[in-house]
Amino acid sequence: MSVEEVDVEKDAGWRTIDELAQVSGVTVRNIRAYQARGLLPPPQVRARTGYYGPGHEARLELIRELQGEGVKLDTVKKLLETTGGTTEEVVRFIRTVRQLFATEERQIVHLDELAERFGGADADSGILRRAVKMDLLREVGDDQYEEVSPRLVNVARSMVDMGIPLNRALDVVEQLRKHADGIAKTYVELFLGEVWRPFDDSGRPAERWPQLYETIGQLRTVSGEAMLAVLELAVAERLDVTFGKDIVRNVRTTSSAPTSDPS
Repeated sequence: MSVEEVDVEKDAGWRTIDELAQVSGVTVRNIRAYQARGLLPPPQVRARTGYYGPGHEARLELIRELQGEGVKLDTVKKLLETTGGTTEEVVRFIRTVRQLFATEERQIVHLDELAERFGGADADSGILRRAVKMDLLREVGDDQYEEVSPRLVNVARSMVDMGIPLNRALDVVEQLRKHADGIAKTYVELFLGEVWRPFDDSGRPAERWPQLYETIGQLRTVSGEAMLAVLELAVAERLDVTFGKDIVRNVRTTSSAPTSDPS
């Protein structure tokens, strides 16, 4: 990963590592650590001084965002390597993709509010720890938690309102997450193989970036419609099979029941 050759003396956007640390909020130590791990391109060196440009600053901002969402550095590196990650445009592209598929606004809730919302569930019972382990909640301190996906939390709450135990509701959410991982892999591979790589192989022409963003948005819409259609079809077929077996079993039970002696 490299940055473009520029005249750093004439470009005010280039900074020393100390200046970059000051404007980015990332320590000098971490900047060097990111560079050593291949997350950050090396600086342009002039008169034995390294200079970091707008691409470095954008990259640092993205790394901080991803880490704030719990993404490990190894995963961040793979994400950047997958897209080639050498320009500000690619950094903006990665951010756009993540925003399209993670548009929920996270909420901070207090422990007491969580207990009230879930019918007074005991926070010490292990349910809270399980929700954190499932990455539905993240502890932020002072008995406060961040809802990673408010919609999923609301789904669990709706099940509780139906009379379904909270642990059972979390079972359902956990199973859905496991199945979703495979579905997500399918769509990501589709996007990389049919959209990104042809664009990348063509040299990423500047005039085609808007089209790429439009395709990403369309893919999100199509993927949602496809998932809903597949789910409805699968549930209908499962109900037919399940109720069909139940009806047959009831018929057999009724027909085999002893009859009373009319005499």
